[in-house]
Amino acid sequence: MSDYSALDRDIGHTLTCPVAHLGTTVSSPDGIREVPMFTPKRALRIFSLMLLSSGLILASLQAASANAAEGPLREYRLRLFHTHTNERINIVYRRGDVYIPEAVNRLDQFLRDHRTGDVRQLDERLFDLLHDLSESLGKPGAEIDIVCGYRTPWSNEFLRTRTPLSGVAVHSLHMEGEAIDIRMPGVSTSRLRNAALILHRGGVGFYPTSQFVHVDVGRVRRW
Repeated sequence: MSDYSALDRDIGHTLTCPVAHLGTTVSSPDGIREVPMFTPKRALRIFSLMLLSSGLILASLQAASANAAEGPLREYRLRLFHTHTNERINIVYRRGDVYIPEAVNRLDQFLRDHRTGDVRQLDERLFDLLHDLSESLGKPGAEIDIVCGYRTPWSNEFLRTRTPLSGVAVHSLHMEGEAIDIRMPGVSTSRLRNAALILHRGGVGFYPTSQFVHVDVGRVRRW
């Protein structure tokens, strides 16, 4: 084994300045030699890692800045009064694009068939329709009166056969959890109907004698 190899193993005792030089100066019988600490390949690898780390840090800062700029998620609230049960609910059912399961369950319970007590999972688009309808009328957060929400087949048949002129359809979307009959205090039935038609989000039925409007998320149509 050469004297140089022996000195190379013991390099820790003879470092002169590992930070200031790209090599380490060591003493040997033949004079002063420099042992390379960094090769060009190693230096390039370290430089690449530094660039990668800088990029990740910059991306994290940009993401944090974007989130801060967006602010809190928008909340969607409904205030409802059920004309048959006299119950009220005031609830945030959605934040941003995410529906809140607990709130949706409470709305399903609130909009149950008031004759039988049966509950059905309603189409969440109905909630958005009510929310957007109140906003389009310039009354965001206003209380909406519920005349009829979910309807079981039994209730639907009961209403349909009770009077031939009831206007209740055999295959009503109330039974599918896709329709709701409403009023809005301080808003005329005709104005409420017109606002629903402008939204163009489904069916709209006008019942001026009973003073309510039917809205659903089925095909766009009117009667």
